[in-house]
Amino acid sequence: MNAPLDRIRSSLDADGLIAEAVSRTGGLTAFGDGPYREALDVMCASLIDEAKLSARGAEMMREKLVGQLVNRLVIEYYVRRHPEIADIAIDDPLVIVGLPRTGTTLLQRLLAVDPRFHTAAWWETRYPAPLAGETLAEPTVRIARAQAEVATMIDCIPQILTIHPLDAMLADEEFMLMEHSFVCAMDSYANVPRYTAWLAQQDLTPVYTYLKRMLQFLQWQKARRGVAPAARWLLKTPQHLHALDVLCRVFPRAQVVLTHRDPAQTIPSMASMAHTLWQMYADDPDPLAVGAQWNAGMSRAIGAAMAARDALPADRFLDVRFEDTVSNPLGVAEAVYAFAGMPLDARQRTAMTDWMARNGRDKRAAHDYSIARFGFTDAQLARDFAAYRARHLRAAG
Repeated sequence: MNAPLDRIRSSLDADGLIAEAVSRTGGLTAFGDGPYREALDVMCASLIDEAKLSARGAEMMREKLVGQLVNRLVIEYYVRRHPEIADIAIDDPLVIVGLPRTGTTLLQRLLAVDPRFHTAAWWETRYPAPLAGETLAEPTVRIARAQAEVATMIDCIPQILTIHPLDAMLADEEFMLMEHSFVCAMDSYANVPRYTAWLAQQDLTPVYTYLKRMLQFLQWQKARRGVAPAARWLLKTPQHLHALDVLCRVFPRAQVVLTHRDPAQTIPSMASMAHTLWQMYADDPDPLAVGAQWNAGMSRAIGAAMAARDALPADRFLDVRFEDTVSNPLGVAEAVYAFAGMPLDARQRTAMTDWMARNGRDKRAAHDYSIARFGFTDAQLARDFAAYRARHLRAAG
């Protein structure tokens, strides 16, 4: 049952969210740079008016947004006290980008066994700032909370493991870091078409400059935990498809590994997963609305990525087929290392082989869903993504 609108409006009032974050941090008021306030206003209005949140969903969303505001306050507090954080050089990440379900997680975690890469574990992206009761050197509270949340998600949504192998301690996407800008894909969680339309018109540069700030803060924390310095960051999220040009401008020496798979095998699956997430926040989300929004969103993302690819130097990109990542992961790793200009020695090969033996895709159940439930047809998917399929499914490798 949808929550009363007045209750949702009270829970998700942007001024109230900001006041709560200030209160929880003992009076901190500096949220850092970027248009976070305008984005928060548009997001909250769309959540209130369009998302049809349940009472539980509205409360969960409130906690999510307040938590992100708290993190911004705490991060800014540390950066002001430790200005050396802003001096940490992060300009050459290796970035894995592709549609969801194209092998990006497998490839990221395979490469992440190499200590020459810095990665952000799920717990770090969920809780990037210290919490009360822990030290920078021992983030025990954050890790415990993250592990409990992952266990709860798996218990409530067991099918999530068929799409994304959640593990609080393993490398994961930086998407949750990017959410702190409030200029992000909220339609992953709820039906917010007005916010999504607004988002499509925004300059995403502030999202990436703030992402860089958060990565600097995470790297600074890693040093205080005794993590050995790494050569570069290893990043991964499908959201970068929307802004490869911005990514390469904010990180001027970034190299991008583009993963490819037929959208007909990926987009309906992600619509199914998004529908499951929408159900966490609303009681009866429309699967057809989910399908239409994901189809449109991924079409925009692919179009933006293809345009950026044409405009940027070709040597900044490596194309990888999903089928190759699954059938020959070490061969793909060799290609990635050659592209990145990094040697791959016997020690790293052994570590990767051992990891694959424990974590190959054959260890996961298949994701079961119906494309018709979300309004897709094979002919429609072939038509909508014909240009991408013609260009990249044959050209990858």
